[in-house]
Amino acid sequence: MATYSSVKLLSLTFCFLILFHGCFAQLLEQQSVWPRLQQQQQHRALRSKTECQIERLNAQEPTRRFESEAGVIEFWDATQEQFECAGVQAVRHQIRQNGLLLPYYTNTPMLMYIIQGRGIQSTVIPGCAETYESQSGESRTGERRRSFNDRHQKLRRFRAGDVLALPAGVTFWMYNDAEEPIVTVSLLDISNHANQLDLTFRSFFLAGNPHRGVQQQVVGRQQETTMQERRSEQEKSSGGNIFNGFDAEILSEAFNVDVETIRKLQGQNDERGVIVRAEELRLVLPEESEEEERIEQQQGGGVRRRGLIPLNGLEETVCSMKLRENIGRPSRSDVYNPRGGRVSTVNSNTLPILSWLQLSAERGTLYRNAIVAPHWNMNAHSIIYIIRGSGRIQVVGNTGKSVFDDEVRENQLLIVPQNFAIVKRAGNEGLEYISFKTNDNAMTSPLAGRLSVLRAMPEEVLMNSYQISRQEARSLKYNREESTVFAPGSRSRKYA
Repeated sequence: MATYSSVKLLSLTFCFLILFHGCFAQLLEQQSVWPRLQQQQQHRALRSKTECQIERLNAQEPTRRFESEAGVIEFWDATQEQFECAGVQAVRHQIRQNGLLLPYYTNTPMLMYIIQGRGIQSTVIPGCAETYESQSGESRTGERRRSFNDRHQKLRRFRAGDVLALPAGVTFWMYNDAEEPIVTVSLLDISNHANQLDLTFRSFFLAGNPHRGVQQQVVGRQQETTMQERRSEQEKSSGGNIFNGFDAEILSEAFNVDVETIRKLQGQNDERGVIVRAEELRLVLPEESEEEERIEQQQGGGVRRRGLIPLNGLEETVCSMKLRENIGRPSRSDVYNPRGGRVSTVNSNTLPILSWLQLSAERGTLYRNAIVAPHWNMNAHSIIYIIRGSGRIQVVGNTGKSVFDDEVRENQLLIVPQNFAIVKRAGNEGLEYISFKTNDNAMTSPLAGRLSVLRAMPEEVLMNSYQISRQEARSLKYNREESTVFAPGSRSRKYA
């Protein structure tokens, strides 16, 4: 049996043989298998740069709106105290038919949830092989005519319900090849250990002119004048895509093309924004069949679970790592109550790349008046986005006072700090939400229900803690036999 040291030596040998194609991916893989304690220490160190003195939380709507030729990008105000405390930012994309979100990368890891629509996307990772080839035209050499094949990295399909994991610094683009608009919401973890800059989100576009030809509107709550002035100054001093800052002659020599082509690369006269119309985009990619998805589900998503099958550093490379998981299908639910609703989660056990990003997500669908058991997040902040419907959410801090008690509705976002207790109750039309967590294996501790902390305590402890009778203690422990999702108005048979 191969030992760990021999496997590591073999990995380094392969890295030497394919220096410019594999080393980068192997180095990224080494980063992903660092001791968990070291990652968490870095994670906490960055998050401690801001103080969290939360007296009141607010359900926020996007405050900045950027119009492009074929879509819209909306940002939440990251200067709000609750965003700064959690060290995150959020963004929403709307991409119309034939819309192409131009290639870009960010300084932060990103977890994107597809609310609506379907399309094609790709993450371009340096050093990974160009595994796809398509015929893109013909060229003539003398009297002989030959076809020209375009080679590129893997393309992937996505659809509503998918969670896309996007590492920091990796180029990403997205295309809508369907009639229905694509709507996404994304969490940007600016305090993640992968971001070695300051606690500011930065996007680096490789194409277009993201700062010109884009109309800005302020929506939602009114912003402070100082922030408006500062952003206005930043936008006036901003340039275009990253090629725009280089000398055209140097780029012409680097790419071995004429200067006119470089001018187009720099996008100086491009007024389309960052989501452009691409009506003749022909892409080659494999079609995913229902049979393949069924096999994947039976095999647990093709995941090597930590603690069950050891990682060997070769098969679990970044180039071949899975970056997508669908948590929107009812059959994918981790918790299901036929009278209350369902909850699906994705973490590093089901999507290993999340151990690198240190993020996870939860998708909830609550039926009319159903309740998510009151609980607290033990090791993560929770960023909740309302997808559809409405409901009431209450959040309580360490002083025992309510910091949020209000109705929430579609397109609103609420940040619940770590260890703050929360309860959700759906309205008459039900409630659907996506909750991003700032830990790759986020854990919750319920206050009520079959798996609750109260049920795990002896009756005598409850009797003396709350000055109640034995029967009242038993009622607290056993009157709700459900877990996580509670049906409205249901009552379990009292413990006898």
